[in-house]
Amino acid sequence: MENILITGGAGFIGSRFVQHIYDATNYNITVLDKLTYAADSDRIPKNIKEDENRFNLVVGDICDISSTDLPPLSYIVNFAAESHVDNSISDGRPFVRSNIEGVFNLLEIAKEQPKSIFRKFVQVSTDEVYGDMEDLHGSPEATESFSLKPSSYYSASKAAAEMLVLAAHRTFDLPYLITRCCNNFGPGQHAEKFLPTVFESMRNNRPIPVYGDGLQVREWIHTDDHVRIMADLMKSSYNSETYNIGSGFSYTNLEVIEKISEVLDMPANIEYVSDRLGHDRKYALDCKKLTAYRGDRIFTPLEVFLQSESGN
Repeated sequence: MENILITGGAGFIGSRFVQHIYDATNYNITVLDKLTYAADSDRIPKNIKEDENRFNLVVGDICDISSTDLPPLSYIVNFAAESHVDNSISDGRPFVRSNIEGVFNLLEIAKEQPKSIFRKFVQVSTDEVYGDMEDLHGSPEATESFSLKPSSYYSASKAAAEMLVLAAHRTFDLPYLITRCCNNFGPGQHAEKFLPTVFESMRNNRPIPVYGDGLQVREWIHTDDHVRIMADLMKSSYNSETYNIGSGFSYTNLEVIEKISEVLDMPANIEYVSDRLGHDRKYALDCKKLTAYRGDRIFTPLEVFLQSESGN
């Protein structure tokens, strides 16, 4: 039976990946999570946590873990990351430590695995590594071959992590998968994120803080769609590839607020605030490579999730 290490497995997206892998495979799962403010082990279903034969939760830091703490691994999937752009502006040091030094340590662990059983190192990246599509590229969508021009310490640290993965492949022939996904939505997202902030502000009749003019464009995908695609790519025979993962559903921030206002049947009290430093105007992914591999698929529309969250 194969063993998989999922770092950040108590986080918003990582916990959904844990559930999918548990349900869709017979892998033995080790979750490594520091359980910082944005993580919660309760996101992992009780039946999984109680399965001592297939599941083990290790509370720890990806910078400190060693291969002696782990079983022989077939896969390492790295969701662990500092991820809030605003926090990276106020203090970038934790982003360098977790998102760069932590990835280096995980790659060292991957190198130590028996080559006969180790199948893939999966680095979960972001569409933000491309930078601002409106200003920098002169193209409507970014393909996987586009140059990386990150705008924040967060996206720069994720781009640096990708470079480490590519170097480990080039030098040590380490098989990898890099995924660059758009914004995720789904149940259990941390309150600091955009959608929960809008919902809570509107329900409590508080102003909704909006950076700049609110016309920044983001693409949105449901976490369950994201993790299913990731798992398919991980288990595929294709090695050492990078894939964009997007849904094709793109909206301005103001359009998202309007949709939430409609499902709640409440007015939106918008408070425009000074724009974020280095704020990218637009992200847009070209996913033809993913479509060529998996074919066209139906994605969960943002509106369906918003309606389910509204309670109406």
